[in-house]
Amino acid sequence: MADQAEKLRELVKASPATAHSHGEAQQNEHKKTRIITITSGKGGVGKTNMAVNLALSFARLGKKVTLLDADLGLANVNVILGIIPKYTLYHMIRQQKTMREIITETDYGIRFVAGASGFTKIANLTDEERKTFIEELMTLSDADILIIDTSAGVSRNVLDFVAAADDTLIITTPEPTAITDAYGIIKIIATEFNTTNMGLKLVVNRVSSVVEAKKVAERVTSIASQFLNIKVDYLGFIFEDPLVQSSVLKQRPFSVIDPKGKAAQCLMNLASRLEKVEYKEGSGLATFLSRLLGRLGS
Repeated sequence: MADQAEKLRELVKASPATAHSHGEAQQNEHKKTRIITITSGKGGVGKTNMAVNLALSFARLGKKVTLLDADLGLANVNVILGIIPKYTLYHMIRQQKTMREIITETDYGIRFVAGASGFTKIANLTDEERKTFIEELMTLSDADILIIDTSAGVSRNVLDFVAAADDTLIITTPEPTAITDAYGIIKIIATEFNTTNMGLKLVVNRVSSVVEAKKVAERVTSIASQFLNIKVDYLGFIFEDPLVQSSVLKQRPFSVIDPKGKAAQCLMNLASRLEKVEYKEGSGLATFLSRLLGRLGS
């Protein structure tokens, strides 16, 4: 296991993500891929819708965005985008296609990598499959933003992405079960990792008012601080908007159908706030991969 991780570290050092020349290295210092993982304690809180429309919001801000559907089993980013991908992560993990071959261009100004919908047997990857996955991730270094939509819950794969990302957005709603599960995943993160520079951020979805969002956020962040000694920043909220559900039925992102709608405006606000958050020292795709490799070798 450790030997695999060491070999992969050598690949990271030699990859385009770490630059081939001094000139490229200097350029990459100014342009690093920011990795944002989006997760939730439970399903049904709007996580994937948030991932898709946040990606579109960053694109409107002039960013080059790649959206990776890392829900290995019940992937549905392509459903929200209304796109039937020719190839998915399944083909890449099985070494039938490369990452470059499975990336799908969209008419919305973003690229996405489709998850392996229906292939529940790879919901928890073997070490060899994870090795292939990590190697191929190196080819995404040309993006400004890499958004990773994980599965709900706390599988090994979800926790690995959370631990390695620059920022992790935890999505909840005002429902008591969603709040409980959001706290649950925060508790597991606090138990598993050193969270000092993890960049955990809470987003409250489907709120009826600013006051409701603030109450939920204060409840989660204060309990996390008091009982887990972990800092979770409140990033913002998304208003309840009937357009969101109808957009899923239409298989078109709600921020495309109505960019000035309530939910779309909230997403633009979130993207703008994230854009203003300074890059942490040592951020970028090479660091992200090294962290994943550290998890692989542990």
